Amino acid sequence: MNPLDISRRASASFYHLTDVSLEGCACQGLACFAARADNPQRWQQARASSPAVYCLGQCHHAPAAFADDADNADVAIGVHSSATVLLGNLVQGGARDIATYRERGGGKAMRLALATYPGKVIAELEASGLRGRGGAGFPASTKWRAVASASAPQKYLVVNADEGDPGSFSDRLLLENDPFRLIEACVIAAHATGASQGIIYLRKEYPAAHAVLEHAMAQAREAGWLGQGVLGSTLDFDLGIHIGQGSYVCGEETSLLNSLEGRRPEVRLRPPQITEHGLHGQPTLVTNVETLCSVPWIIENGGERYATIGIGKSRGTKLLSLNSLLNRPGLYEVDFGISLRDIVEKIGGGLRRGQLKGVMIGGPLAGLVPAALLDTALGYEELQAIGAAVGHGGVIAFADDTAIAEIVAEVFRFGARESCGKCTPCHLGCPELASSFSAVLAGEKMPATRWHDLIDALEATSLCGHGRGLAEFARAIERHYPEELAQCFA
Repeated sequence: MNPLDISRRASASFYHLTDVSLEGCACQGLACFAARADNPQRWQQARASSPAVYCLGQCHHAPAAFADDADNADVAIGVHSSATVLLGNLVQGGARDIATYRERGGGKAMRLALATYPGKVIAELEASGLRGRGGAGFPASTKWRAVASASAPQKYLVVNADEGDPGSFSDRLLLENDPFRLIEACVIAAHATGASQGIIYLRKEYPAAHAVLEHAMAQAREAGWLGQGVLGSTLDFDLGIHIGQGSYVCGEETSLLNSLEGRRPEVRLRPPQITEHGLHGQPTLVTNVETLCSVPWIIENGGERYATIGIGKSRGTKLLSLNSLLNRPGLYEVDFGISLRDIVEKIGGGLRRGQLKGVMIGGPLAGLVPAALLDTALGYEELQAIGAAVGHGGVIAFADDTAIAEIVAEVFRFGARESCGKCTPCHLGCPELASSFSAVLAGEKMPATRWHDLIDALEATSLCGHGRGLAEFARAIERHYPEELAQCFA
């Protein structure tokens, strides 16, 4: 066997959904775990599924199975923000054809951008204060400017649509119901940075989004929005789609690029930064769906106006995916600065049953917020101060029928399953923590010193945010639930 075949086989073995049909699969994601008492039979089906599927983007009616809401008919969509930046088309039933999108004003921002010097487009983005909505919250304009400043024969735009945080489904609904907003944003980004090729990295669990995007891109090419000389300008830019084969860590941008190159999608060491040496060694802008979809509004209305919305260093609006334990689950647009209490009680309508154990915001690589801290404002620094994170905006409420030990065990099971295996603390530490807490649930105790050693190692020496994020989750549990956690230790 030649080296190339060996490399491809090794890469393929990394993924857990290669050549796997999703038909009949039930979800093991944390939102479905939180709601397991609502349909124990479905949850047992999920537990028995092999390979495991950790999020189908249907957290609003968990526990879920593949294709439960293929037409999105049961998803509540609401705007609770001072400006409708992202959900305007969704609240009107979506815009899956280009004619509808144009009738509602779509395409105006793209034309404005193409008639504007690229540096001015980036200046508007900087004035807006827009930060990446994928998790880290890095200033969007900094990444755009770095790619624009790089000198290279080829530049790439990669759209991270690998929405893997259990509890999140905002990208899925944007892609399935407002695909031209993303296409328009991609054209603006290409013009601003000099990218000539764009790739949407889409998770396999979203086949409906794949079909909608393919149809939308065909319409966009016919209308001159993609291809040679976009809308009569000097920009040559086109988009393609790459379907992931199941890997949470591919949401990390360097792993994603390795996946696109056909290599084993382990995390890359940095430097060099991918804005200089990214896909195929060329300058690359990697950004997620929600971040990009905010750009047309910013270009059309101005960065300064966008910056008037929000709190502190968290400007603009944010999409929140509310899970099924709340009375009004669904997708909502809010201003940064809204309190977690208003999200849970006013927008979500409170819990359907039981008392609130805690709220996980932004996925499993973040903390669990207890009821006593619900007056905290939604903001990057504000949540970080209490050991939580904005993340991708998934909001998973846990009721008091779920013990802290059960949540810890489930989070580390997920962490172990999705570790890329490149660094020892994550590769070996997560399975041990998952196993130890499974034993705790069976009546055993874990040595407290071992817990601390493993969490310290994850925090200090993990290569990427997967291991470090799991450590942050553990620290938040220590901070907010010390008595319940102490009962797990010998």
